[in-house]
Amino acid sequence: MTCRWRYQTPEGFSDLYMNSDGECLTGLWFEASRDTSKHSLDCEEKELPVFRETCRWLDLYFEGKNPDFTPPYRINGLTPFRREVVEIMNAIPYGETMTYSGIADRIAGNRGIARMSAQAVGGAVGWNPICIIIPCHRVVGTNGSLTGYGGGIKNKIALLAHEGNDMRRYFVPEKGTAL
Repeated sequence: MTCRWRYQTPEGFSDLYMNSDGECLTGLWFEASRDTSKHSLDCEEKELPVFRETCRWLDLYFEGKNPDFTPPYRINGLTPFRREVVEIMNAIPYGETMTYSGIADRIAGNRGIARMSAQAVGGAVGWNPICIIIPCHRVVGTNGSLTGYGGGIKNKIALLAHEGNDMRRYFVPEKGTAL
């Protein structure tokens, strides 16, 4: 049975929703984002231990701290390629960013191949069902473009700024996939 919980964020961010299978976090997304279609909305709202732990993690994060634990999560439909991308995103330090092509280069190196598609990486990053905890907001375009965030560009900007990034390095493109 899938359950849902709402988390009220500080001002400047959209509120968050989370799903659980009863044991693990299976989704975390911003309200009214493009990511809503990935998640179960028509389910019981129920307070669960994993939701309390996720809320504690989010409280610390929004207080400006880098939480030293990760709530248990389960990602359904995780292919080996997506797993590689998730592992690399999880290794991006708080307050830092990595490019789609940087992730592609790392995967190519790990696999011993000449190159990997940054566009394929973008698809895997965009597929991520657990925002913030799996820090897909820390992935940016090579040129500093902030496109490609299903949680909404406003939230991506707010998350990067919240983590102390120099926002002068980034820009919002006039056209893009997540504007």
